[in-house]
Amino acid sequence: MDRPEDRRLQPRSAANLRGIVLAPGLELSCLIVDQSGSGARLRLDRNLALPGRVVIIDVGQATAAEADVVWRKGQEAGIKRVGAAASLRGLVPSRLAAARAAFLRAGGR
Repeated sequence: MDRPEDRRLQPRSAANLRGIVLAPGLELSCLIVDQSGSGARLRLDRNLALPGRVVIIDVGQATAAEADVVWRKGQEAGIKRVGAAASLRGLVPSRLAAARAAFLRAGGR
């Protein structure tokens, strides 16, 4: 349920999805706790510093989306998606080749 102080423009919903955070030199499992049309809240496996821009992979949906990290609190992070999510099935744009490889290593099909 949204809190009154929540500044989100779109409602968020519980997700509980398996994900991967990907950046140069970083591949980290995460749980996509909840999401809205423009972003998500992630629970990371470890408390690591994240760069400002990452790729979020939704393993179950076989999609990847670039995102900006907008906040961090312990092992949780809030992200805002930049552009639409792209499928990791079949051919992918070269900018998502590393995301496809990480998806396959995670057991994606």
